[in-house]
Amino acid sequence: MTSKIEKLTALIITYNEIGYIEKCIESIAFADEIVVVDSYSTDGTFEYLKQHPKVKVIQNPFENFTAQKSFALKQASNDWVLFVDADEIVTGALQNEISDTINQNTDIVAFWFYRQFMFQNEKLRFSGWQTDKNYRLFRKSRVKFSDCKIVHETLDVNGKSGILKEKLTHYCYKNYEDYKGKMLKYGRLKAVESFYTEKRFSYLLMFLKPSWKFFNHYILRFGILDGKKGFTICYLNALGVLERYKELKRLEQKNELAYYLVMP
Repeated sequence: MTSKIEKLTALIITYNEIGYIEKCIESIAFADEIVVVDSYSTDGTFEYLKQHPKVKVIQNPFENFTAQKSFALKQASNDWVLFVDADEIVTGALQNEISDTINQNTDIVAFWFYRQFMFQNEKLRFSGWQTDKNYRLFRKSRVKFSDCKIVHETLDVNGKSGILKEKLTHYCYKNYEDYKGKMLKYGRLKAVESFYTEKRFSYLLMFLKPSWKFFNHYILRFGILDGKKGFTICYLNALGVLERYKELKRLEQKNELAYYLVMP
């Protein structure tokens, strides 16, 4: 392993992550600094983090994912940043690859990570996630989170990008209700994003988009090969898309009502 020169800050945003955050923190303990931005958890997450000797925890109200991650990025003391979700684990092999990478005097400023999705303790091999990748390791000075998206946030990178070989382990599915709630929340946030970019509600799209999402992930991207767990994931992902259009309709109706109420 390369001798350590560069310092690394690990960042996480949290809300009610007890049961997952402990293993996540353990897996990023190799970082020089760990900063967690908590959205006022009610399940003991904040108390656990506050007592952890290596963690700096800050509470900040949640507006959307982009705003929260941008706030967290500002808290990092080091230029190299590792951004992980509370339900993700950095394996030993990935820890080594990260440390080696940032100490190689590389001209790459941001790295994509592929992820191994976990359905509770079982691997999801397909279901549309097999090519999923996200920016997770980057130089703070050369990136910013795009204002164009408030969910599934996008990183604007000023410089070269690369891809690490080792995968990040993502425990995406705790239980049915938790994953359903997550998909519905994402759907509503996507609706807000669509509303402010002036995308209009359509009954046709409300039918076609969720149907295509399910068909694409379950059939074309082989979710069927993941068995029952593949069906569950693909169904709930499609449900999130349906919720997006329902919420967009509600937002448009609310806006129209407000318009008529203020008319002279």
